[in-house]
Parts: sequence; C-alpha cells; structure tokens
Amino acid sequence: MSSVALNGAAKRKRTWTWLYFLLPSVAIMLVFFVYPILLTVFYSFTNLALTGEAAKHLNFVGLDNYSRMFEDPTVRTSIWNTLVFLIGSAVIGQQVLGFLIALLMKNKNRWFRRIIGTIVLAGWVTPEIVCALCLYSFFADEGTLNAILTSFGFSEVTWLYTVPMITIILANIWHGTAFSMLVFQAALDDVPSEIEEAAIVDGASKWQVLTRVTIPYIKDSITTNAMLVTLQTLGVFGLIYAMTGGGPGTSTTTLPIFMYNQAFVNYQLGYGTAISLLLLFIGIILSLFYIRSMKE
Repeated sequence: MSSVALNGAAKRKRTWTWLYFLLPSVAIMLVFFVYPILLTVFYSFTNLALTGEAAKHLNFVGLDNYSRMFEDPTVRTSIWNTLVFLIGSAVIGQQVLGFLIALLMKNKNRWFRRIIGTIVLAGWVTPEIVCALCLYSFFADEGTLNAILTSFGFSEVTWLYTVPMITIILANIWHGTAFSMLVFQAALDDVPSEIEEAAIVDGASKWQVLTRVTIPYIKDSITTNAMLVTLQTLGVFGLIYAMTGGGPGTSTTTLPIFMYNQAFVNYQLGYGTAISLLLLFIGIILSLFYIRSMKE
C-alpha cells in the first residue's frame, strides 16, 4: 500500500475520532437547545393552553398569536419597561459602576483590593431570590431605608409604589455589578503602565490618560462585557417578580414577566411562547449590534 493511501486512511481515522468526541456535545446541544427552540416556534403558531377546550384539542392558528401580540398595548408597555430596565441597570448602571470600582482598585495594595472585592462580590454570589428579598426589605414601607429617613426626621416614602422601576434597577445593579468589576479589573491590569507613564510625561492629565489611553485600550473588554450583561439582564425574572410582581399595575412588567403571566397565570401557552420568541428576537438583534461594534 502506498504512503499516500496510508496518509489518507490516517486522516480519515483522525476525522472520525474527532466526530466521536464531538458527538456527545452535539447530542446535548440538539436535545437541550435546538429541540426546545424548534418546539417553541411550533407552539407559537398554535392555541396551546393548560385549561379549556384548547387543552384537549391543539389547533394550528397561524399568525394569530403574533397579530394579537402586536395589537396588545401591554406588550408595548412591556417592551418599553424592558428597555428602561436594560439600559438603566445593565448598560449604564453595572457597566459604569463596575468600571469605577475596578479603576478605584487599580494599583492599590492587596488588602484593599480584597476587602472591596469581597464586599462587591457579596451581592453577586447571593442567589437572585435572596437578593430580591433583601432589597424588598430595604425598600418596603417599614423597611431599612424608611427607618433611616425617619431617624433623620424625614417622612416615609412608598418606594415600591411611587418609584418601582428605580427600585428594581438599583436591585439589579447591586446584584450584578461584581461581574463587570471583575471583567474591567482584569482588563485594566493588562494595560501597560509604560503607555500611561509616557502619556503623563508628554503632559497628559489623568482624565486625558483615562479617556484617550486607558479606555481605548480596553474597548474590546467594554463591548464584550456590555453584550454579556445586556443578555443576562434581558432575561431577569425572579428579581422583579419577587420585588414587585410586575406592578403596581404594569409599571414594572417586563417581557419575561408578561410572558410568565400569559403562559402560567392565564394558561395561554401558545401566546406565551410567541412572546418568548419576541424576547429571543430582541436578544439576537442586540447581540448582532454588539458583534458589529466589536468588529468596527
């Protein structure tokens, strides 16, 4: 047998070996990711329900769920609330605060970094439902914040009813800022000190070094972190549901809350899956935007 044939047989053997190793991962991906998405797409075109006649007879209704969704004013309110919550808590809140904390810890001694890092990480490692209960107790009518205000002679404020969106935004910032802090801390540590020192020698101020040297140097980390916290915040459910339940009224009803209410409170699973695909579509659009920004 020629050497060419032996090499070809060896290459085919290596190819099949790679496929054997990849097969379990591909199978898991198909069963737990691709199949549920395809099933969700199918159910979004049906009248699937948990009670009533639709629970016995599954019928194909075409685009009825989608036309109903775009005619529903609560959907528009939910989209707006989702964007406000997303921009306030993730794009601005977690990003800015995480960067400032990481910048504060840059070039500090080991004990200072450990103490500040532990305090910030405490909110991140706390389970979401525990975090929600802690912040609910903080903002409740007889909670910690009102106790502090009354001790200084101020009147109590019904935070969860007057400014509910601000309360859930602050809660999500407290819960998720540590992730951004860790990303920016690693990025800032990789910035060569020689570049910053050279800029200072050339007469640049600290603000100019930050805005014209440091931030441009870590722009890829900023974009990557923004994409990750955006997609994570887009699907936040437990924190909002435990603190406000989407209320009062629909003032904090985001798309995950509205989807849950339609699917498991009103038992309209077909309509709920259509809303979930809208949420998935928004996530895809935002991901493509961030990927495009990274390429640029």
